[in-house]
Amino acid sequence: MFASVSIYMLQMLMIGSKVNDILLFLSVVETGSFVAAGKMFGLSRSTAGKAVARLEDGYGARLLNRTTRALDLTQEGKRLFEYGQAIRQAIEAADDSIASDSGVPRGVLRITAPDALGRRLLLPTVRRYLETWPETQIELSLSDRVDNVIEKGFDLSIRVGVTPPDQGFIARTLLRNEAVLCAAPAYFERRERPLNIEQLTRHDLLQFASRSERQGWHLQEEDGTWVRAQGQVRLRLDSAEALRTTALEGLGIALLPQLLVGADIDEGRLERVLPRLNHGQVPILALYPHKRLLEPRVRRFIDMLSEDLRKLRSSKVI
Repeated sequence: MFASVSIYMLQMLMIGSKVNDILLFLSVVETGSFVAAGKMFGLSRSTAGKAVARLEDGYGARLLNRTTRALDLTQEGKRLFEYGQAIRQAIEAADDSIASDSGVPRGVLRITAPDALGRRLLLPTVRRYLETWPETQIELSLSDRVDNVIEKGFDLSIRVGVTPPDQGFIARTLLRNEAVLCAAPAYFERRERPLNIEQLTRHDLLQFASRSERQGWHLQEEDGTWVRAQGQVRLRLDSAEALRTTALEGLGIALLPQLLVGADIDEGRLERVLPRLNHGQVPILALYPHKRLLEPRVRRFIDMLSEDLRKLRSSKVI
């Protein structure tokens, strides 16, 4: 009897170890990096590499072709990747099914969001969320840099603008906020105010730019046609808060969400430019991995943030 129990336990340990190796293998393929895959599990690069090596030894087949620039799946690797996804989905479905019975969020929620808008929009929701769900913790990264969500291990990304969602992710629009063309009164002490879109070519424009995207301006004429605004872009920044600051300093004209500059306009620090024209809307998106069921901690935060934004909009704060 004891021998049979020991054999059974040994088999279970071996199966569990193999499943862990397969999950690590999936992460290596999805991130394209042993380092990033190891970090997702709190492990080292060498541990992730050994997991893949164990699988290759066990199957007697190479799963990955490794070069200095990329990791390419072999035919055997592609098959294991497909079966591995099914294994992971089954595990996630079991976890979510059991967790969603109560729907009580637990554990660490990792969120990335833009700096200025993240502080203005997320922090009130973060406080309410932590007060409501005491078994949760939040790790919040506030940066205008758009990170690879999977590689950095985030559960949820809040993005502002028209950045296309990453492959394999779902984008939920939480709010559409009015875009505002604005500049400081001091800027117009030495420049004439533009009367139409064409006259923007005579002005200094302040625009957002990062490694992955560059802002372009599309404004709607009074006849309903959309026109790409042209002008002299003498300064580009990778932070919405920095754009606001440089606009306040009188360095040029900026196009920013109303929720970021509304108070400045109301109090006279900034003034609207071409106010009769439609400057478009800025979508605020929640971006999260494609899963059949979302973990309660992620789903509840998205719902709570959406609710808070609706309240702000109905109160005309944004």
